[in-house]
Amino acid sequence: MKQRLTIAISFAVAIASCKEPKTEQPVTKPGITKAAFGMVDSKEVSLYTLTNNKGNQVKITNYGGIVTSWTFPDKDGKKESIVVGFDSLSEYLQQPPYFGALIGRYGNRIADGKFKIGSREYSLAKNDGGKNHLHGGNKGFDKVVWTAATVNDSTSTLLLSYTSKNGEEGYPGNLKVNVRYTLTNDDELEIEYNATTDETTYINLTQHNYYNLSGDVNNSILNESLFIDADNFTPVDGALIPTGEIKTVKGSAFDFTKTEKIGARIDSVKGGYDHNWVLNKKDASLTMVATLSDATSGRKMDIYTTEPGLQFYSGNFLDGKFTNHDDKAIKKHTALCLETQHFPNSPNQPKFPTTLLKAGENYHTITKYKLSISK
Repeated sequence: MKQRLTIAISFAVAIASCKEPKTEQPVTKPGITKAAFGMVDSKEVSLYTLTNNKGNQVKITNYGGIVTSWTFPDKDGKKESIVVGFDSLSEYLQQPPYFGALIGRYGNRIADGKFKIGSREYSLAKNDGGKNHLHGGNKGFDKVVWTAATVNDSTSTLLLSYTSKNGEEGYPGNLKVNVRYTLTNDDELEIEYNATTDETTYINLTQHNYYNLSGDVNNSILNESLFIDADNFTPVDGALIPTGEIKTVKGSAFDFTKTEKIGARIDSVKGGYDHNWVLNKKDASLTMVATLSDATSGRKMDIYTTEPGLQFYSGNFLDGKFTNHDDKAIKKHTALCLETQHFPNSPNQPKFPTTLLKAGENYHTITKYKLSISK
């Protein structure tokens, strides 16, 4: 009897131990991985996934240096991409307006597609309404295949390089460009730009992510809040070319020196925001210059840069033609851009900070976008 009881107890214990087996949770290792993403110009295109020690990820392709997504949890822990983008190369080849791309040689606009260096005038593509030059021309840095390299598999850094040949899109000089993307364990996407030229040229590199901090393009960015540390901005004409004036933001819809909802005063800005803010920076040190926040998700993004300007674009021309990762239409005011830069049309505005790069000089700027949850 005692033996049968012992066997019964042992059997019961065995059954109990099998009822709730321990399950191992999948672990996402920090570092970088690579996957095939297609072909462009007979060149292999890859998609790189950068992962930090929190499991948050940024995906970047070497076609155009495009950031396709950046996943980050909301205040309830739900992970969504705060970068508006697409899942396939074919969607980017349909040429959405610079979604997530590296921009060069010259970010933003150059009036009449012309500038002078000394006595020589250079003509560029007039790819902005047939009148002005925009974001590097017909085939800017956003539409080329960059050479990609990684430090190692356990480091969340992607190195991209591209040589823009003398005369490409009308620009002088052979320009060698290197861009380093790093996803830090502090949830910062750091972008470091370097370039050299063998002939004097103009350069203004930037990055063109479209953001919606709610993680859902059904939600308007007009409900998000913005702070920009800038007492002045550069007014524009009807073609969005700066007039050359540097004007105070005080008393206007351009005043974000105190955090304001984006939609609070946008109706008083013809066409919406697509302007350059003159940052309150005394030098080229890396400084926090802006904060974007979304009350519903709790997500917040701080922007640090060495650049003197910030272009805030409120997605005025988005028309629903393209759909996001989740097949939702990207409509007007459902995504925004915050592009660190030198000022638009600087080559034709001598009072603006210069964007001239001479042979033997090194172009170097850094911008960081840091995500967190508002407390």
